[in-house]
Amino acid sequence: MSELASLPLFHQIAGQSVLVLGEGEAAEPKRRLVERAGGIIVDDQRCAIDEGVRIAFVAYDDEKACEVAAINLRCAGMLVNVVDRPDLCDFTTPSLLNRDPLLIAVGTGGASAGLAKHIRLRLERVLPASLGQLARALFAARPQLRARFPDGGDRRRALDTALRQGGALDPLEPGAHERVDDWLADPDRTPPPATQQINLRSADPDDLTVREARWLGEAERVWIDGAVPEAILARARADAQRLPMPPASPSKAAAPSVAAAPSPQKGGAAMSGGMAAPKAGLGGTHMESETGGLSVILRWRPRASDQD
Repeated sequence: MSELASLPLFHQIAGQSVLVLGEGEAAEPKRRLVERAGGIIVDDQRCAIDEGVRIAFVAYDDEKACEVAAINLRCAGMLVNVVDRPDLCDFTTPSLLNRDPLLIAVGTGGASAGLAKHIRLRLERVLPASLGQLARALFAARPQLRARFPDGGDRRRALDTALRQGGALDPLEPGAHERVDDWLADPDRTPPPATQQINLRSADPDDLTVREARWLGEAERVWIDGAVPEAILARARADAQRLPMPPASPSKAAAPSVAAAPSPQKGGAAMSGGMAAPKAGLGGTHMESETGGLSVILRWRPRASDQD
């Protein structure tokens, strides 16, 4: 088992005093962090020691002053963070992704704050804003969940099944929080296979929205409607089925409605018909009866200017 470089903890400081020493560019982010967590900022070292403050941030410009303060504060029983001096720190502050009450912390133990920040920025684009709503919905449902699954092991397994990729409460699906009550009413029901449509706006994969890129990365099946550029297809899972979209046939049963992401053109204008795809026959292929997993329809209808 690999060792941890540090022990990650979430410390509740609401209503508690926290010492922040220093002024200017280095100290201000620490002050804001303490305030966001509900802490009370103290800037007098002697006062903080007398009051038994437990956490201190040191952000002096002078390195020697930082070293002296760190030693004195540690001797007084405080946990100390010295800005840009991991060798003097009892703890480091991670880059935070807040989906209240869900909090994701990305840290490098002081090795590179910049790396932690950019990992957090990537995650921020991928994780839906509704994650916090899912956490609150699950918390509110705890009494019903315990009543439905009195055994702790059964309860854990039911939640694991619901929260896995493609499950009834898949956390990466923005509407998962709205399905908690339905899931509790029938936890064994298999959710219908999801189908999403992407109306491509250009041959450049960087023009995909974050949600569209995530769909492609998760899809079990990719239905190709038109001459979809290979650069777009390369964003799909390597093991995903690639299937040609059959022509519509009025005599066949219609496929389920497809929920599509908004399709803004470059510059932010919405494309005609980009919000949702109409029901369409799929030539009687097995797409209609496919079970499990996500299907994505890639629709390539470029304007003449897109092909230049």
